[in-house]
Amino acid sequence: MIAIIKYNAGNIRSVQNALNRLGYESVITDDPDKIKAASKVIFPGVGEASSAMEYLRERKLDLVIKDLTQPVLGICLGLQLMCKHTEEGDTECLGIFDNSVIKFTGDGLIPHMGWNEHSKTEGQLFGGVDATDDVYFVHSYYATVNANTKAVCEYIQPFSSVLNKDNFYATQFHPEKSASVGEKILRNFLEL
Repeated sequence: MIAIIKYNAGNIRSVQNALNRLGYESVITDDPDKIKAASKVIFPGVGEASSAMEYLRERKLDLVIKDLTQPVLGICLGLQLMCKHTEEGDTECLGIFDNSVIKFTGDGLIPHMGWNEHSKTEGQLFGGVDATDDVYFVHSYYATVNANTKAVCEYIQPFSSVLNKDNFYATQFHPEKSASVGEKILRNFLEL
């Protein structure tokens, strides 16, 4: 069973619908035992970082997530919360990735919303996917580029579009909203 972590963030049903289209069953839950027992865990979300982290901490899900050994996929806010700190609400996050999350500033429309390609891609999530294949983004904050970065997108400045460390994977873009390219990336994760 695939567990989709519930933590009062939006976009969870669209992730579940994408999994259904791919033929996978899932459960939306904030039950630590169900999350620990899942074969794969997805940590999606659209929302605000400080209130999301508060929900996770109140239920001790912050500790559960960091201790997971099965493949885990963070999406959008999920990626940002897997980093060490975000400027959004000056929030300490899970610290799985040693990246900071910073608000976009400068020339360009904020939030970054729409389809973009990558300037660099590597790693297991991109099997059968070309760097020039567009994926869908909607975010005002971005993760810095470092050794955990497996894909780089450029919008105002380069940022981490995909992070990976051990069994933890994360995408800043929304694979569930990225048409056939997103389905391929989701399938690559589900087949790890």
